[in-house]
Amino acid sequence: MSSIDEIKARLDIVDLVSESVQLRRSGKNYTGFCPFHSNTRTPAFVVFPETGTWRCFGQCNEGGDIFGFLMKKEGWDFPETLRFLADKAGVELKPPTPEEQAAAEEHEALRSLLEEAETFYRHNLLNTPAGQSAQAYLHGRGLKDEIIEAFGLGYAPDSWELTTQHFKSKGYSERDLIEAGLVGERDSGGVYDRFRHRLMFPIRDERGRMAGFGARILNPEDVPKFLNSPQTAVFDKGHLLYGLDRARKAIRTQEQVVIVEGYLDVIALHQAGFTNVVSPMGTALTEHQLYLLKRFARSFVLALDADAAGAQATLRGLQVARQSLDREHDPVFDARGLLGHEARLQADIRVTTLPEGLDPDDIVNRDSQEWERILKNAKPIVMHVMETLAVSRDLDDPKQKDEIASQVLPLINDLPSSIERDTYRQRLARMLRVDERALMGGPTRPQRRPSRFRTASRQAPESQPPRPSHSAAVSTYTLEAHALGVLLRRPDLLYKVDRELQAQGLVRLSFEDFQHADHKSILRLLQESVDQDLAEPLSHVLNGLSLPLMEIADELLARTDKLDPSEERVLADVLRALLNLRERSVHQNIEHLRFLMEDAQNSGDLKATQYHQIMVQHTQLLDRLNQARARYTGRDFLGRQAGLQTR
Repeated sequence: MSSIDEIKARLDIVDLVSESVQLRRSGKNYTGFCPFHSNTRTPAFVVFPETGTWRCFGQCNEGGDIFGFLMKKEGWDFPETLRFLADKAGVELKPPTPEEQAAAEEHEALRSLLEEAETFYRHNLLNTPAGQSAQAYLHGRGLKDEIIEAFGLGYAPDSWELTTQHFKSKGYSERDLIEAGLVGERDSGGVYDRFRHRLMFPIRDERGRMAGFGARILNPEDVPKFLNSPQTAVFDKGHLLYGLDRARKAIRTQEQVVIVEGYLDVIALHQAGFTNVVSPMGTALTEHQLYLLKRFARSFVLALDADAAGAQATLRGLQVARQSLDREHDPVFDARGLLGHEARLQADIRVTTLPEGLDPDDIVNRDSQEWERILKNAKPIVMHVMETLAVSRDLDDPKQKDEIASQVLPLINDLPSSIERDTYRQRLARMLRVDERALMGGPTRPQRRPSRFRTASRQAPESQPPRPSHSAAVSTYTLEAHALGVLLRRPDLLYKVDRELQAQGLVRLSFEDFQHADHKSILRLLQESVDQDLAEPLSHVLNGLSLPLMEIADELLARTDKLDPSEERVLADVLRALLNLRERSVHQNIEHLRFLMEDAQNSGDLKATQYHQIMVQHTQLLDRLNQARARYTGRDFLGRQAGLQTR
């Protein structure tokens, strides 16, 4: 019997649930009011003793066993729940290895020292003259004593050695203080207090264990504004979220997490009753932090400060990339990266911007309902980018329209949902006041040309591209993913794809056929895999993938788990997808050339004729692509392949 089975055998689910839910017997089962949503009329929560399970037949529509109940009720992850229930049931879990035990003891010693440090800084806040001024600052920000105590805020004395002396007197060595991140080492030898004349914010992991400190200046002349513990055995800034230990239960209950920029933002909002709020501690979000939050909710709202740097500053703070621990940066908004995470996490990530000049505490202190309205108005990433780029832009200027479209359209094309793509494309067309077909690379209404140009165009092939023959509802990302997924399963098709393309007078498959950087990386590994003979191609690819690319490769393989048994049909399928991608790329190039040509005409630039000639070449390439794609549709191609095999 496994530990989990033994725990379930020893614990009665009715007894466990009854500790927090009033149950009444109803036949073989027990009913009550669900503890996970507000309801006092219908007892829709049912516990089934025979199966050891529970279910809410009301708003939640969720269920599970005793593990699922505690995880949802307490906001714990599975290992925490397992340890709690094992202790409750008297079940001994598998003992750790000697190495694990040694590491755990080291970590426990560090956390114990950090707990004492929190007490020390807390004492300095409450019982020293300098601490009184720090308290006055916190009260001036609208924080009450109760919330200050709840979050364990403190004050680091304005001294280079007072903290060191205090802990040495308690028996700690300089090495202990260095490993805990409380002191720094001098080049000349010895140590100095890392935190001086600062507000101290204890930082705990999601389980409430001490990990380190964040520190904010009180003297405006000091730098940096925020200083955090250095990297230690228990403190990794990219793996922690400030306030998550206090917020995770509310996040699970509300099924939403709100991410703000600073420590004081988190505390002020918790004080106002908005307890599903966390902060990445002044740096950009990391991928690990997003995956950590996914354990508790799949709905994320990023609430960003608007600062004096202008409209583009509303995009500040979203790049999913690590920053150095003690330096201040203004991360660049990486909407495509964030959309990629949204797709992989299967999450809903929205963005909202605070009124200029206001912090969350300003907002909730004057009107808590305003904060609710701000969150309610949070917009999907693409909408946020679209509207932010349009601020203070001249939407009557064709060049600025083109610039906005060139930044937004790749995001739209990345979306896996065809409904979302169509909706955003329509919104963008309305915002820019252009024909939606112009955003799809399709034909637009013919416009008048100067007579000298019309004469030239009669003597050349038609430069207006035909409407794309592939479905516009199929995104570029989907086409790329399908083609790569097939090639991952059948790397041997790479040679046949290249041979077929060259037979049609087209260049071989290359990185330029893919827009997405992750797809380019996988294709490079795929091409390397068929040029080596030390391992199976797929094994070579998978061994060379990073963790994020491994997840993408898994998704690509999942998309193509049911290939047609006919190799000829699979080859034709891949070729159609690749030719469709090239056709889209050519359409985009033609559309861009048209804008350049029209601008040149209007300014009397002789380059107009040159642009027209290039458009003609692209149109001819488009014809070749259409002809090539027609060869891989229907029975003709299959018949030719069958004939080749019988020779």
